[in-house]
Amino acid sequence: MKPRVYGGVAFAALLFLLVQLGALALVPTFYAEGYQQVEDPTDPTNSLLYIGAILVATALMLAAFKYDFDWAVRGVVVFTSGLLSWYVFSAVLSGLVPVVLAAAVAVALLAHPEWYVIDAAGVLMGAGAAALFGISFGVLPAVVLLSVLAVYDAISVYGTEHMLELAEGVMDLRIPVVLVIPTTLSYSLLDTDFSGANDVHEGDEAAEATADGGGVEADGRERGETEPTDRETEEESVRDAFFIGLGDAVMPTVMVASGAFFSPAASLGLSALPSLNLPALTAMVGTFLGFFVLMWAVMKGRAHAGLPLLNGGAVGGYLLGSLVAGVPLVEALGLARYL
Repeated sequence: MKPRVYGGVAFAALLFLLVQLGALALVPTFYAEGYQQVEDPTDPTNSLLYIGAILVATALMLAAFKYDFDWAVRGVVVFTSGLLSWYVFSAVLSGLVPVVLAAAVAVALLAHPEWYVIDAAGVLMGAGAAALFGISFGVLPAVVLLSVLAVYDAISVYGTEHMLELAEGVMDLRIPVVLVIPTTLSYSLLDTDFSGANDVHEGDEAAEATADGGGVEADGRERGETEPTDRETEEESVRDAFFIGLGDAVMPTVMVASGAFFSPAASLGLSALPSLNLPALTAMVGTFLGFFVLMWAVMKGRAHAGLPLLNGGAVGGYLLGSLVAGVPLVEALGLARYL
């Protein structure tokens, strides 16, 4: 990879880390505030219901793009951004301040959806969503959820390819369904034309893509133009930005948060992250191993599903950490109640 690409990958890794640390920090407060979304978080059928909701949401989004209801998709995502931001802010602030800040996030997304606004909102959404799902999905439901979504992601990218269509549909909306990873400080999402975007490299349940700047290569040439006779420098051949679906950051973080909350392993004793234990920590490490393998594959220039590597790394890391912490696999997976 070229120097600018290394910088972009490092920035993407930082965003993933912020989502995971944010979720871990929110887990105790969210539980104390009664934000758990289900009566029995150990019931694996909760995962099946959520997967069904994802399929319905995907179908509705594809239909919205087909029949020019893009504005409805944007409105729902912006509202959800504000709602999840309120959850996050209310965990650390009181009074009307969380409401004002959450409203500011939604207004910023509508008024000035530049890449740094998108990424900031994405980190808030990702941390809040992962923490909510983490305390609502026990370890077994979380493993079921991540495993099914990894298979679904692979089928939707390598088989039906409908996630690639969904990714193309959301690019021009400039909403925090994707994390924007610029490779140059001069990049502007607002100035990027996605009308011809077709170089998609990733996909997940929310819609994700790694794409050129909408029909124009990083050095400004239109696609299809004759290559210049002078040799290009490495920096000139690098795209100005690439995009990673927010779901790629959220889904493995659900495993991290669930492991931190439900695993019987002892806390590591970090005052800033009291819920962090060894299985959660190794789930984080596994996520990043999958992340770097994914980035290596994506930079070769073909379509790749993100969740098989990311979710697989998170689940594998959690199980390994559980064994090292002395937690039997039956107990680590939440299977003891069925035996």
